Amino acid sequence: MYNYFMPTNIFFGENSLKENLISKLSSDNKILIVTGKNSAKISGVQSDLTELLETNKIEYKVFDKITENPKLETVHEGANYFLQNNCNMVIGIGGGSPIDSAKAISIISANKFTNKEFYDSEKIQKAFPIIAIPTTSGTGTEATQYSVITDTEKNRKAGFGSPIMFPKYSFLDPKYTISLPKIITRDTAIDALSHLIEGIYSNKRNKIVYPLIYDGVKLIFENLKNTLENPNDIHLREKLMLASLYGGIVIAQTGTTMQHAIGYPLTTNFGVSHGLANGVVMKQIMEKFYPAVENDLDELFTFLNIQKNDFYDWLDSLDLGINANLNSEFIEKNTAQVLGSKNMLKNPMEINSDDIMEIYSSVRGLRGLGG
Repeated sequence: MYNYFMPTNIFFGENSLKENLISKLSSDNKILIVTGKNSAKISGVQSDLTELLETNKIEYKVFDKITENPKLETVHEGANYFLQNNCNMVIGIGGGSPIDSAKAISIISANKFTNKEFYDSEKIQKAFPIIAIPTTSGTGTEATQYSVITDTEKNRKAGFGSPIMFPKYSFLDPKYTISLPKIITRDTAIDALSHLIEGIYSNKRNKIVYPLIYDGVKLIFENLKNTLENPNDIHLREKLMLASLYGGIVIAQTGTTMQHAIGYPLTTNFGVSHGLANGVVMKQIMEKFYPAVENDLDELFTFLNIQKNDFYDWLDSLDLGINANLNSEFIEKNTAQVLGSKNMLKNPMEINSDDIMEIYSSVRGLRGLGG
């Protein structure tokens, strides 16, 4: 049996924000805009949003302290600011970090959490309305019930989620991704690719979303390199944004697997971007999982009109590598962390510590993309 639940009202395409946002708000909304210092401004979305709100006399405050891999302390600071200003709605602008933070601020504020209670999803009972406006094509968080916040005490990225954490509305306009640098464009697209393929790996795989998986992988496989070469092409940007949305919809149904669990320590220990952390182990994990999902992956490759090795060659051509020393101490310590991750419960086969150590040992060094 398969089940599908997607309560988010999604608006996709050029000017989707400008043409639809105000009709979804009311004069008694007081909004907290959650974002980082620069990306929302550079993309143009922050000025577009605040102009819309000011023109329609809707009150708002801005919390712009979100960094990459947002921390527990930061989202609590944001929640305090939300409550101090009597806000009743949150809008997250940016990549996964600001939107995940907006979700966390919403539920911390609504449930009056004071510490780490939200990591226990059963304690999440209420949420203030959440609106998501992505400026990257990678996380898919605009279509999921999940958030990932770094527990600095444990130096560990940890995810949590609840059906009430789905954004109420999401506005996806590809023009807001045109300003993305080449490296971020690549790495976020690889994150989206991970979500799509993990929809096949997951032991909660859902045939209802297989058409989205196939189309999403094809969009990235056929258009990522062209986008890197032609970053101002709005039509190419639209294709990557659509693939990212598909990836979010997929993992909202299936969850993620070892692909994500094994990448988190690379991010927290070495500052490797989340998408790149997924990418440097993508081939190795596909090889490991292939016997368990061979028919499904072969159907995907048939859809793409390629062989598995062609896919590997394409991955290699993206120059995915990291500048990090994965020594024996790191591998031993973080193998245990990966084994204890909730993501491991979704794997399609049994994985042991030797498997994880082998994958970490195979991670190659940085060759770089440039630009």
